[in-house]
Amino acid sequence: MAAPFENNGNPVWLQNPYAVIPAVIYDVVEESPLIRTLRLKPERPMVFRTGQFIELTIPGIGEGPFTPSSSHFVSQELDVTIMKTGFVTEYVHRARVGEIVGLRGPFGSHYPIEKFVGKDVVILGGGCGLAPLRSLFLTLLHEAEKYRSITFLAGAKSPKDCIYKDEVSGWRKYPNVQFKRAVDVVPEGEKWDEDVGVATILLKKLKIDPADNPAIVCGPPIMMKYGTFDLLKYGFKEENLFLSMEKKMYCGFGQCRHCVIGKYYACKDGPVFTYAQIKDEEDIWE
Repeated sequence: MAAPFENNGNPVWLQNPYAVIPAVIYDVVEESPLIRTLRLKPERPMVFRTGQFIELTIPGIGEGPFTPSSSHFVSQELDVTIMKTGFVTEYVHRARVGEIVGLRGPFGSHYPIEKFVGKDVVILGGGCGLAPLRSLFLTLLHEAEKYRSITFLAGAKSPKDCIYKDEVSGWRKYPNVQFKRAVDVVPEGEKWDEDVGVATILLKKLKIDPADNPAIVCGPPIMMKYGTFDLLKYGFKEENLFLSMEKKMYCGFGQCRHCVIGKYYACKDGPVFTYAQIKDEEDIWE
């Protein structure tokens, strides 16, 4: 049974932000040379809302903030998709089925999907930014009939860097869903029959009225920057552009100050912000 939520989206039982829930790794999916998905079974249900993040602990090594990549309608299991980028993630990529990790959280803000009902939802992402977007996408698909349409535009460096490959054909079977991909380059010898170019070129294929419809962006800072600007040019409103500003987070609850964005903390006030909220803060794309 799902735990009731407080106003900040966290479950009532989360009284101690340092409390760690043990979770066993029951499967590992090698998504690309640098990205893998850990499939976890927590000791007790991990109730979260899509867009929130958790802290994942590798015992004896350390922890890091990651956004679940699974639907928030599933709490008995949890997927976390992680790119190898540093000390902790190096050990994450050595983890094996049967090992125990720790989970803290959830923390932060979430996507206001109740505001998306009856609308055309556009999702734009690239690289490991697809992890929180997969969570959002799967959450929307759980009740796909509630939305007029769902369009997911995904970018990667090359075909071998595309993640969630085995799921794409299933996603494309939904009558009101479009899933389109683009890669920066196609190396000689690799097969690819979809678009070539940066993820933002896929916006040219949009055929929806942007008025009062939401768009969600997550990915490398440069992609988020120009993706946001292109969505604004397309006609989306600043208050309807939702950005996941995760890259500076560390502790999870505003103590270390690594994630300050002007007057905001990405971990407490975000990681989900509207562009209207943060557009006037300095260096938001760095």
